[in-house]
Amino acid sequence: MTLLEDQRAMFLVTLRDLDDEQARRRSTVSELTLGGLLKHLTMVQREHTQTILDRDPNAEIHMENLEHGYELTDGETFEEWLAAYRDAALAYDAVIAEVGSLDELIPQATAPWQPEREWWTVRKMALHMLRETAHHSGHADIIREALDGRTTMAALFDFGDPA
Repeated sequence: MTLLEDQRAMFLVTLRDLDDEQARRRSTVSELTLGGLLKHLTMVQREHTQTILDRDPNAEIHMENLEHGYELTDGETFEEWLAAYRDAALAYDAVIAEVGSLDELIPQATAPWQPEREWWTVRKMALHMLRETAHHSGHADIIREALDGRTTMAALFDFGDPA
């Protein structure tokens, strides 16, 4: 889990000192925003935690639940999603720590992009979470640099260790 914790810390460094307006602002041709990425990664961690806990062999992803998954909507704040992200990470890590074996098979929800039921090991789910976090951390770094010129590495240099 250390690699995932490190990647999460880097993601949070990228989000340092943002306000709601900055978190919502598009800074590239992409629709992605820093707040949207934060919300998405929070939702993915929550979903994976629940998938491991429920182990529902009939689970399906409902697209309407994902409709605003990459955007902060009216009434949502960056600070609330930042706190939710940290809580989701703690919950996810606790569930992973309690699993009997990383080789346990967990049924994955079907979705339009995954219509056939798949069974992933807890290990594969943890690696997927690492990949998802790293993937979107790269997006976040580019968006942040286009937003105000700040890069994650510069933020590390300015503020020291992310922990």
